[in-house]
Amino acid sequence: MGKELVFKTLKHEETSRPPWVPFAGIHAGKLLGYNAIELLTDEDKLVESLLEVNKLYKPDGQPVLFDLQIEAEILGCDLFWSSMTPPTVKTHPLEIDKTIPSLDKIPTKESGRLPMILSAMRRMKKEVGDTTALYGLVVGPFTLASHLRGTDIFMDMVDEPEYVKELLEYCALVTKKVSLLYIEAGMDVIAVVDPLVSMISPRHFRKFMSEPFSDIFAYLRKENTFSSFFVCGDATKNIPGMCLTNPDSISVDENIDLAAAKLVTDEHNITLGGNIPLTTVMLHGSQQDNMKFVIEMIESLDNLKNFIAAPGCDMPYDVPIENAIGAAQAILEFEQTKELIKNYEATDFSKFEVELPDYENLERPFVETFTLDSDSCAACTYMWGVSQDMKEHFGDKIDVIEYKYTELKNIARCIKIGVANLPSLYINGKLKYSSLIPSPEKLIADIEKLLD
Repeated sequence: MGKELVFKTLKHEETSRPPWVPFAGIHAGKLLGYNAIELLTDEDKLVESLLEVNKLYKPDGQPVLFDLQIEAEILGCDLFWSSMTPPTVKTHPLEIDKTIPSLDKIPTKESGRLPMILSAMRRMKKEVGDTTALYGLVVGPFTLASHLRGTDIFMDMVDEPEYVKELLEYCALVTKKVSLLYIEAGMDVIAVVDPLVSMISPRHFRKFMSEPFSDIFAYLRKENTFSSFFVCGDATKNIPGMCLTNPDSISVDENIDLAAAKLVTDEHNITLGGNIPLTTVMLHGSQQDNMKFVIEMIESLDNLKNFIAAPGCDMPYDVPIENAIGAAQAILEFEQTKELIKNYEATDFSKFEVELPDYENLERPFVETFTLDSDSCAACTYMWGVSQDMKEHFGDKIDVIEYKYTELKNIARCIKIGVANLPSLYINGKLKYSSLIPSPEKLIADIEKLLD
């Protein structure tokens, strides 16, 4: 039974194969023709779509919702809604007035979209809860703090560290409260999703993040619920620190060397989940590409204990259904699939033609922001936001552009330039920031040097 397979893996026991947990968030709506807005606001459409995921992809575990803006919306952030991505945060209530919200603002079961979400969770528990481990995803305290404060929080970590600690303490309370509501609605695993953890140094992680995350995972353990620390981007440097916060599992995306990361998590006896690439494989690859990647991913690991096979993050809306089925088949029927694709050559995206600018003869400084997709990736949203701030500050003195990895031509561009991690920021063709969001002041100084 799939649910028991997930449980055994999170208990660090030997299993016959890795569990399969497709993070079909907004993609679930595609299966029945519902857009992201309908999926995230209509209980019946959400449940119908989740049941279709369960039927088609045969998951051992699955999330009920993948939306990191639920708590932020309740706490006063305005959202920008899109038909093919989760909403993104548009305004930051603490950007001007830094006053941390009072305790009576912490979400209750009646807040925002939570009544709809909790009802959907209870219905899913009744429908598939005996066979499928259900994941409740909550936003982590650092990303929530960033939603509330905006990019200024990165400067606050230097200028006002005590304020940041107080804000993170408050956000951790929000995370725990929403987690408890999800547990009461029947969720088996609480995934604390904090994409922006990859954007800070190990020193800042130890100083600001160790305590709130350790507190959250201790709380979940006390509630007899499994936990996952879900991070996006190149969080390689912070995986040791993440392990020390003592979650049951850690989930990573395609920016991470999975085999190398598993050596670290195995030292701490923590389960690792990941990391089928969202765009090059799931969105733009073929069914055989998905099969081949999963087979090679599994074979790259020294052992399969403490491993969950999953996409690197929330699956893009338009992932072809046959691709997700192919990934599932490779996990559920490993030997047969391996034989089926033994002579298959994976798609080579570097063959796509792309023309780069003449960086040596630019008329003005050129800021290029390479993202997974700023409409759906929180870290990418903030990196692109800083770039847009530069355009507002310098006007026609500079050029600014975003290249989304969800587009084929931009995958080829990343390969040609040599972009290793997302998000990354280049100026005049040279890498300036990779998986690290610069302060506006720092980026302004970088650009002014080129204008002198």
